[in-house]
Amino acid sequence: MSNQTKIAFIGLGNMGAPMALNLLKAGYSLTVFDLSPVSLKTLADAGALAASNARQAIEGADVVISMLPASRHVESLYLGKDNVEQGILPYIAEGALIIDCSTIAAQAAQKVAQAASARGLAMIDAPVSGGTAGAAAATLTFIVGGDATSLERARPVLSAMGKNIFHAGDNGAGQVAKICNNMLLGILMAGTAEALALGVANGLDPKTLSDIMSKSSGRNWALELYNPYPGVMDNVPASRGYTGGFGVDLMLKDLGLATEAALATGSATPLGELVRNLYGMHSQNGAGAKDFSSILELLHAKEK
Repeated sequence: MSNQTKIAFIGLGNMGAPMALNLLKAGYSLTVFDLSPVSLKTLADAGALAASNARQAIEGADVVISMLPASRHVESLYLGKDNVEQGILPYIAEGALIIDCSTIAAQAAQKVAQAASARGLAMIDAPVSGGTAGAAAATLTFIVGGDATSLERARPVLSAMGKNIFHAGDNGAGQVAKICNNMLLGILMAGTAEALALGVANGLDPKTLSDIMSKSSGRNWALELYNPYPGVMDNVPASRGYTGGFGVDLMLKDLGLATEAALATGSATPLGELVRNLYGMHSQNGAGAKDFSSILELLHAKEK
């Protein structure tokens, strides 16, 4: 695709907004929509055209990208809701490519892709890994489900927002791989937070302990690139009050998707279930909007 490609981007949250900004930096013509006026203004100030609704955003678009919180939002956007609200599928230009970057149930991705195919539209699910830092730096990993031809059409656009692109399989496969990845991420973050909290409770400096574990067998992504202990690492949510990252409630949603996938196939995920319960407790304690690394607050030993 050339940079004359017209892209519609729907969903400008903590991940979507920096992804859209990188498309602008790459020279693409971009129309955006989000329910947040602040997010729309941010993109408009950067050079995007702000639409007043999703249907207006997709007018004449060669590529439609969505980055939404959950399955129900994606299904509502494309298919409509309760036979009252019509979705945007009938209004997407013939021959356009749809790229959904949301993390949703594989069945939901397949349902929307089948509806798109029935209208002669190509669609891939392309959930991302890399967090808000990766979204800002255009180093995201895209985990793609869909046919190879559609992926190749999407590759130039994805490459403007990310560094790695994997083809997981047919529609829905990208979601399965992402759910597996995020279940592991939740386990790693909780384990990292627990280990750091234990060390601090026993008199260790959190940065020193992090440095030690980063060069030892406990090293992992959460520890090295997204440290959950405040003040240990710059430019991560833990050092800005656990704001501006991947929310606890979003992690809880993804862990719920992993549970659903496990139940559907009879798979054993005891650690996934344990960490889902921990994040559920954390959310119930009022931390739902905080970054998921704030699980440390749940695990940190209280002062005596």
